[in-house]
Amino acid sequence: MKPILSPIRRLESGAVAMLDQRRLPHARVEVILETPAEVAKAITDMVIRGAPAIGVAAGIGLALGASLRARTGTFDVADFYRDCDVMAASRPTAVNLFWAISRMRTLFDRLVAEGADGRAIAAALEVEAQAIFDEDLAQNLAMGEFGASLIPDGARILTHCNTGSLATAGWGTALGVIRSAVKQGKNIKVFADETRPWLQGARLTTWELMEDGIDVTLIADGAAGHLMQRGEIDLAIVGADRITANGDTANKIGTYTVACLAARHGLPFYVAAPLTTVDLTLATGAEIHIEERPAHEVRTVFGHPIAPENVAVRNPSFDVTPADLISALVTERGIARAPYGPSLASLFSGAPSPGRVNP
Repeated sequence: MKPILSPIRRLESGAVAMLDQRRLPHARVEVILETPAEVAKAITDMVIRGAPAIGVAAGIGLALGASLRARTGTFDVADFYRDCDVMAASRPTAVNLFWAISRMRTLFDRLVAEGADGRAIAAALEVEAQAIFDEDLAQNLAMGEFGASLIPDGARILTHCNTGSLATAGWGTALGVIRSAVKQGKNIKVFADETRPWLQGARLTTWELMEDGIDVTLIADGAAGHLMQRGEIDLAIVGADRITANGDTANKIGTYTVACLAARHGLPFYVAAPLTTVDLTLATGAEIHIEERPAHEVRTVFGHPIAPENVAVRNPSFDVTPADLISALVTERGIARAPYGPSLASLFSGAPSPGRVNP
């Protein structure tokens, strides 16, 4: 396989370069961002997406702001808190965003209380942001190894949305599991559904897998049930944007449909996500705030109208899959199975709780 791709990197100038995922697969273009507000807007505008990648971006964006002000002699405590608020408002559902903000803010508060100056604080935040990046990549690689044990040789796998390198610091969650299974020598065939309205499956998942030489076939969102009924799919594996204490899982809209279809046909339905995606402060999925995005995303396909201009639209970006439809949760610390309350709690044993910052 090719070297691990990452959707975000720091430049020597101090700015942030993000691979513009709105332009893939037809153009590989980087967007250069110089302020925390620009990083937050890039998250909102889907330049970067995927729960772990959003968390990584938030950490880097906050470090960017502190470093910029330290270099220009304009460092102010209140500015950092404003940066946190702007970053938190960028996307409301993915818990990794708020986990990263909380982690950076905790370090900032401690250093301020200790009397550290602006340059020292900025340097420490840079180190912390890099640690968030490095830890996410390591978590993905570990998750891939655990998850690969669930994938039989010859498996035909359905995946939804994009859960690969583009959605993380690198390697991926659900796609990371697939990559690890292929790396072990297993013969894998992937079905990637389109994932309307942003078409992350069609544009991003197929591109990543083709780049790695992994057998992938694109299908329409509505074709999954047909292929399951015909015995052409063996299992489904997806990522997650937030997992509650009981194992209920929020993921890209359409995930619940895939889980229901898998249950109807007696197929395993797996979720792969780092423990930073688990929100133990929420008891069930009913408490997850579901982001609703603009109507034009459904009325159009990348600016091209496909529906009456004024038709009413509902555009929830995520849905919640109940824990009883999930065969296993794959994390960097192992595989959790029902009942998920105690199973997840045991994985957190000895690990810091991800906590939550309210959007």
